[in-house]
Amino acid sequence: MEITPKIKFLGLTFDVTVMIGTLVTAILVLILVLAATRGRSMRPRGMQNVMEMVLEFIQGITQMMLPPKKAAKYLSFAVTVFLFVFIANELGVIVMVTSEVHKPIAWLGLTKQALESAKGEVSWFKSPTSDINVTVAMAFAIALYAHFAGLFKSPRRYFGHYFKPYALMFPLHIIDELAKPTTHAARLWANIFAGEVLILILRNGLPYLTGIPLMAWIGFSLFVGAIQAYIFTVLAMVYISQKIADEDH
Repeated sequence: MEITPKIKFLGLTFDVTVMIGTLVTAILVLILVLAATRGRSMRPRGMQNVMEMVLEFIQGITQMMLPPKKAAKYLSFAVTVFLFVFIANELGVIVMVTSEVHKPIAWLGLTKQALESAKGEVSWFKSPTSDINVTVAMAFAIALYAHFAGLFKSPRRYFGHYFKPYALMFPLHIIDELAKPTTHAARLWANIFAGEVLILILRNGLPYLTGIPLMAWIGFSLFVGAIQAYIFTVLAMVYISQKIADEDH
């Protein structure tokens, strides 16, 4: 298995491959949105038509969780999450940049021992979502936002939830709140990471493992990446709606 270059700064370790992938993903999302919203017309075509389809699709997700007026407030958030996760998932399938490094590069954490264990193979580009640190950061950021939104909306309802239907349920509610972002992050990471690992195995394996099997798995991985982007966005809106939705909704 290949290794990734890492930089240590102020006691923290930064994965260069993840930073490159995240930056490229963010830039692509920005370019896509700008291209789709520039020169808008009443008769959408090209990129504008695609973006309107995405907006309608995500609008359907938000309105499943919240009333239309409240859902409109979260539409841009949900679209951003979906586009970022979707593009991040697909990048590692479409583009994988690896190289063989045989000389240690200390400032990148590519020590002699690390290079030997990876047989000199270093990964420079992959899906950001194939790194569990990225998915955990995203999932817990969404969870924190949901909690703060619920707390500021109605402190009484927010705290009262933890003691329903009985006060003895409080420990179970705490476990539930910790499990939500954990499974939210793990589900996305596991699917994308496993897909990229198998692509590497097929690409570097025996001759009969390449060709049709590899192309079939790449196609399936692209499909999985789209499905996981949808699931991640739906769950994000579910967790937020649970905290801010009215009791009668």
